[in-house]
Amino acid sequence: MTIQFSNYIPEFVATRRFLHQNPELGLSEFRTSDFLAQQLTALGYEVTRGFAKTGLVASLKNGTSGRSIGIRADIDALPILEETGLDYTSQTPGLMHACGHDGHTAILLGAARILAERRNFDGTLNLIFQPAEENFAGAKLMIDDGLLERFPCDAVFGLHNDPGIPFGKIAVREGAMMAAADECVITVNGRGGHGAEPQDASDPIVCGASIIMALQTVVSRNLHAMDQAVITVGAFNAGKASNVIPERAEMAITVRSFDQAVRDRLETRIREVAEGQAAGYGMSVSIKYERGYEPTINHKTETDFVRDVARQVVGPDNVFDLARPSMGSEDFAFMLKECPGSYFLLGTGRTDNDPPLHHPRFDFNDDALPIGVGMWVEIAETYLKAP
Repeated sequence: MTIQFSNYIPEFVATRRFLHQNPELGLSEFRTSDFLAQQLTALGYEVTRGFAKTGLVASLKNGTSGRSIGIRADIDALPILEETGLDYTSQTPGLMHACGHDGHTAILLGAARILAERRNFDGTLNLIFQPAEENFAGAKLMIDDGLLERFPCDAVFGLHNDPGIPFGKIAVREGAMMAAADECVITVNGRGGHGAEPQDASDPIVCGASIIMALQTVVSRNLHAMDQAVITVGAFNAGKASNVIPERAEMAITVRSFDQAVRDRLETRIREVAEGQAAGYGMSVSIKYERGYEPTINHKTETDFVRDVARQVVGPDNVFDLARPSMGSEDFAFMLKECPGSYFLLGTGRTDNDPPLHHPRFDFNDDALPIGVGMWVEIAETYLKAP
């Protein structure tokens, strides 16, 4: 593996750490957007702002080709109190870049500099700096704002760091890469009463517990064994006192899947199970079911292309295909649904015990910055190969 652009590494690191010190939540990345616009304009890019409030696209055309490529970086942070103790720790208590989006943004900004200076491509670069990847589906919001109509792309590409993959390795996967993520809130409507006289009440806690246990059979007994899905009840809230039966109990559920037919089946069975269990206890339920992020599905041609480029950048021994997709989710899925492309993982692991993504002690591995930059430069220049 050859590290490229060594003269630029201090700049890449300084940019990443500046972004780390100044985290902003999704749809509120105003300072980040201002910083990026200033940097990209100085490099000669045409910068268009206002997508999903804080998103922007930096375009650069070279040569005469009509071909175009989109490369995306997510720019938002998370509502987590940082515990790294680093000298460049977050300056905004309660917010931090705990998912490495500071690294993703620094990588694309670094690649923007190299590509603008070399001009070794024929076509149009569309560098997409996307807000609100965490929870707000910023990719969809940008698309709804006309992203791909105003900046059509022949293909789009995205990356994510992964501290669970050894440093310098790149993981690709054709087809399903990450799961769809849906959310369901079930409210059990009971009848409150004294805890010492349960016969005069309708206990929503007992009913809710029965619903939770019954939901565990949906994947194992209602789906084919080869279908991949997860139902997790992440919250169950009811009551405040040991001797009071509450009126209601509420549970919050995440539902993950890859196939649309499976996705539909899961929603149907969750509703049926909840309503059936409640009826058995003489109660009713209110169900709020929301479809969230789409499954991230990589296209074959573009994934083959990324694999070939990665072998050139980090060497064949450092590139591998994931054996199975992740049950996590990613809003780049919405871009892949509208345009051919591929999403890959950049290994940043230092040790076997690195803090995972979304952990208060997580910190992006700066040694991976030049590898990420190298990937984007090689992908752009190869895809838009000059004659």
